[in-house]
Amino acid sequence: MSTATSAQPMVQLGGIRKSFHHLDVLKGVDIEVGNGQTICIIGPSGSGKSTLLRCINHLELPDAGVVVVDGEVMGYTEKKGRLVAVRAKDIDRQRRTVGMVFQRFNLFPHLTALENVALTPRQVLGLSRKEANALAEEQLARVDMLSRKDAYARQLSGGQQQRVAIARALAMKPKVILFDEPTSALDPELVGEVLQVMKDLAAEGMTMVVVTHEMQFARECASEVVFMDGGRVVEQGSPDEIFGSPRHERTRAFISRVAHETAASG
Repeated sequence: MSTATSAQPMVQLGGIRKSFHHLDVLKGVDIEVGNGQTICIIGPSGSGKSTLLRCINHLELPDAGVVVVDGEVMGYTEKKGRLVAVRAKDIDRQRRTVGMVFQRFNLFPHLTALENVALTPRQVLGLSRKEANALAEEQLARVDMLSRKDAYARQLSGGQQQRVAIARALAMKPKVILFDEPTSALDPELVGEVLQVMKDLAAEGMTMVVVTHEMQFARECASEVVFMDGGRVVEQGSPDEIFGSPRHERTRAFISRVAHETAASG
């Protein structure tokens, strides 16, 4: 389990609020993620977890609050002591530091695994084809997919496609990677191979924010676990604290229900 290696948090969320059609989805969320930490966010469906992730890389614009990644306010710049919204191209530049892995893999079906990973470094970073392909091979090897570099998405299992998607995020050399339920679209027997890649990244010290329903992964790999409900952080602490001795009744009820469902399905 990784711990923070820098005094300044890699990610700071301050007072994040977000509403959709008068429905308050996030109600003032404050979270800090240290450099090298793995923060796992758990909670019931509809608690705002995925929306919070999308606010971090500005796929969703918060209605209030600020997101700071490595000291830079996402979506804004400071001028004469005030925060001023930046242009779209500047937001795109900021997003390069934040990788994201979605529930669905979204690989381009007409490209091979290697081409899927090499595409963005070529288009965004301006690497040559040779440079981008070398980088793609390096990242595919990192997720144990180099042997399938010439395969198309239709020739890969769901777990293999998700590992390619992780390699694609890694190829941009992000400072932090966001994972939004990365195993939820997988058949149960394929979940382990994706979680192993994530465990390896955590052990390497990659800064990660993971929305997950995989409680065992959170127990084993999280530096801290955040329990959200109703658009708020109800409780945050070490895995031992959250799973072993949660302070809040709502957390206890959620952990108990998940444990019961896991036992029943097993």
